[in-house]
Amino acid sequence: MQFSVAFLLSLLLLSSAQQLPPPAAQPPSIACKSTLYPKLCRSILSAFKFPPSDPYHYGKFTVKQCLKQARQLSNIINHYLAGHPRAAAMSPLETLAMQDCGQLAELNVGYLERISSELKAAEAMKGELVDEVTSLLSGVVTNQQTCYDGLVDSKSRFASALGAPLGNMTQLYSVSLALVTNALDRNIKKRKHQFLTKPSGVRQPLETLIKALRKSSRRSSSGERVLSELSGHGILINNTVIVSPDGNHTFTNISDAIASAPSDSEPGNGYFVVYAREGYYEEYVVVPKDKKNILLIGDGINKTIITGSHNRVDNWTTYNSSTFAVSGERFVAVDITFRNTAGPEKHQAVAVRNSADCSTFYRCRFEGYQDTLYVHSLRQFYRDCDIYGTVDFIFGNAAAVFQNCNLYARKPLPYQKNAFTAQGRTDPYQNTGISIQNCTINAAPDLNMNLSFAPSYLGRPWKAYSRTVFMESFIGEVIHPAGWLEWNGTDGLDTLFYGEFANYGPGANTSMRVHWLGYKVMDAAQAVNFTVFNFTMGDAWLPDTDIPFFGGLF
Repeated sequence: MQFSVAFLLSLLLLSSAQQLPPPAAQPPSIACKSTLYPKLCRSILSAFKFPPSDPYHYGKFTVKQCLKQARQLSNIINHYLAGHPRAAAMSPLETLAMQDCGQLAELNVGYLERISSELKAAEAMKGELVDEVTSLLSGVVTNQQTCYDGLVDSKSRFASALGAPLGNMTQLYSVSLALVTNALDRNIKKRKHQFLTKPSGVRQPLETLIKALRKSSRRSSSGERVLSELSGHGILINNTVIVSPDGNHTFTNISDAIASAPSDSEPGNGYFVVYAREGYYEEYVVVPKDKKNILLIGDGINKTIITGSHNRVDNWTTYNSSTFAVSGERFVAVDITFRNTAGPEKHQAVAVRNSADCSTFYRCRFEGYQDTLYVHSLRQFYRDCDIYGTVDFIFGNAAAVFQNCNLYARKPLPYQKNAFTAQGRTDPYQNTGISIQNCTINAAPDLNMNLSFAPSYLGRPWKAYSRTVFMESFIGEVIHPAGWLEWNGTDGLDTLFYGEFANYGPGANTSMRVHWLGYKVMDAAQAVNFTVFNFTMGDAWLPDTDIPFFGGLF
């Protein structure tokens, strides 16, 4: 009996000796050093009488403060829009800017509520969930900045009134993003990927769906037959509706078809398929945040065309000038042309604004001039697409990967300079940026006739921490030897990250590139961080789309 007791005691002592010690308590002064606003951070964390054993609790606490502030801002904006005496005196552009802020504030409340829910299970978080939380927090910061930029651009009298509160909230969001990111990095090891992976290949189920839709639509006015034909093919579909402008099917416009989709559909419920038959759709389509898992399929580029002409000159905000806007997560578009016909004289005129997490565009075409494609926020993937534009024609602050796409610079206005990208990262902890991989960078026919008409650049820094890379792509002679263009003097040139890796073609020579602190000729170890696998964790959500993608470097 004595032996057994001694033996058990020895096991207990051995077990306790082998246990890892709990993390050391970290005072706010240490935790806040990594943030952009350490003074504000220390003030917020002064609510803790004793430092928590795990700094993760700091992040959770600040998220709660962010949610409280976001709800207050949303209420204030709704109050003004609902009939405040000063609202009647607002110009149409001011009103649109305030409406944008109301929508963005509402999105932020939803994102922060979701983050709070996710963080409750933090100890069990996997890599995919870590990326989701940091993506949503990055989106919160982006939405706040978009609201403020719109108010300033509209010369709104509310810009000065809301400027200080918006600025304070932006700093609070930044502090929370930094604390949560650092805590996640401490608690969960981020995965690293090998340099080469096998391509996923073209997946037959998506092609089977497309063929069945086109075949079925010729003999049936509903999509029910498609569902029965596809049983057993492995693609998960909730329902199918067909749109045609000639009135031969259930819907004549895409907006009504999307409105008929169920709200807040879960991933396991399958896609709600909207098949838009060949034709011109002159409408401004919005896929709101509650319309999730929408799969929009057309008859092909230049066959199914969604077109509009809203623009900045005619008093539309850049955010609200889009022909097609999407916020519903897991959105997929295939074989569609998105067009803004405003022309270069109308300046900012967006064809597509994408604010949808885990969204995908496949075999689509985006046509415009200035600000054609607004990759606004969250995680996005573009495959086998054509994008046409002039000034900043791919811009925004999403984590966006373009793969096997064709990017064409058009002829701009006299004395303008083309920039293929204008990335808008405002915080070093945002997991955002633009990654151009295995794409073709060329001039459109109108500019190709006279390349000397306007210089064209790979990108310019819209915001201080702008981040863009071009990898394994053909760069034509349209690109100026300097490669990159400043935005406003030296602003952001030391804090941006612009990279090039393994590009080829007459415009790919880096010997005469800019000499900015933030510009890098990357090696493979750096470039792999901007692949589908590492930059968007696309391998966790792209397989559900049945769209081909390459996870690593080619």
